[in-house]
Amino acid sequence: MKKILLIVLDGLADNPIPQLKNKTPLEAAKTPNLDFLAKKGICGLVKPWVQKGKLPTSEDCHLALFGYPPKIFNPGRGVLEVLGIGERISPEDVCLRGNFATVKEDLTILDRRAGRIEKTLPLILALNKINVEDGKVIVKKAFGHRIGIIIKGKDLSAKITSNDPKKVGEKVLKILPKEKKAKKTVKILNEFLNKAREILKNHPLNKRREKMGKLPANYILVRGAGKWKKIKRFKEKYGLRAGFIAGGTLYKGIARYLGMEEIKVEGANGLVNTNLKEKFTQAQKNLKKFDFIFLHIKATDTLAEDGDFLGKKKFIEKVDKNIKLILKLENTLIVVTGDHATCCDLKRHCLNYTPILIYEKNIKGDKCQMFSEKECAKGKLGTFPQLKVMSKIFFLKSKKFLFDQFYSQI
Repeated sequence: MKKILLIVLDGLADNPIPQLKNKTPLEAAKTPNLDFLAKKGICGLVKPWVQKGKLPTSEDCHLALFGYPPKIFNPGRGVLEVLGIGERISPEDVCLRGNFATVKEDLTILDRRAGRIEKTLPLILALNKINVEDGKVIVKKAFGHRIGIIIKGKDLSAKITSNDPKKVGEKVLKILPKEKKAKKTVKILNEFLNKAREILKNHPLNKRREKMGKLPANYILVRGAGKWKKIKRFKEKYGLRAGFIAGGTLYKGIARYLGMEEIKVEGANGLVNTNLKEKFTQAQKNLKKFDFIFLHIKATDTLAEDGDFLGKKKFIEKVDKNIKLILKLENTLIVVTGDHATCCDLKRHCLNYTPILIYEKNIKGDKCQMFSEKECAKGKLGTFPQLKVMSKIFFLKSKKFLFDQFYSQI
């Protein structure tokens, strides 16, 4: 059976940058190994899944990438974050994604990420001492400045609004119920957030940060409320045993939600200094155990959200250097793509299409000269919706991978 290694560089695609001679960070990067895969493989462009009138989200795009329509299968970002942390949740729980943030006294947001604070455990320990009426609120550390929040209680609804306007300079929004049943959830959450604000404002860690000229993590922005959904797992859907390698909690959560097994990698943290070498080494080793491996790389997205186009270019080059470790894989289909575009000039997700390459030693390539947005547009795969990525990768019949059929359907 042919094995599949899916490598997702988060926020890979971008806009041309004047300082990079009007090239995107991917185009400007020196990527001999990715270019080799593109030249010898087949390429195309993927149209990321997006809700009408909105920008693409990481959770929706990953679910679509794996062939799960987000409108049906997205349980809410909070559920995925909490699963990514490694927590178990019950069907009654409401889960949310939270950010430590910095606000003024009048609740005007100064920084949605509190200076990208990372050492948040003392704050979290203090928050977990908060008692609220009619329920219980549990806070767990996630990636960097992020946290997972679990609200436990009876008759809770996840149909509530967010308090995050997603813009610096605006005031924190009021959390409101979207249905009558959600009033209890809103009451519990608002009580928790009010008490949390006082604790964070006076916490010794934040006092030290202020003395050092750093932003205090004095507020919690919450969004992505959701409840568990029962779905058909990846192995049930495709007949393949799947493993995953990821540093960011969201991506771990998505993989666990789909029933994938974690391949633990020392130093895989979702940051720029993530252990890329070990990620690719463990992917290669574990292809003996798994039929399908999802390898997620986060920092391309983070750097772009910070507007660091040079950092994104250099990190792509670092990825390329380490991807050399898997070039000689036998009996393996290598797929490289992104989940969505993240544009350095805009410092956010954007609507651009993302490149994709599919390589295997016996493929007759379509002669794209490099792995880039423009070059992959010339590829044999053409431009296609994200929900069709899996069908482009393989066909299943009687739980047998029909590799030859794949090419006949392109």
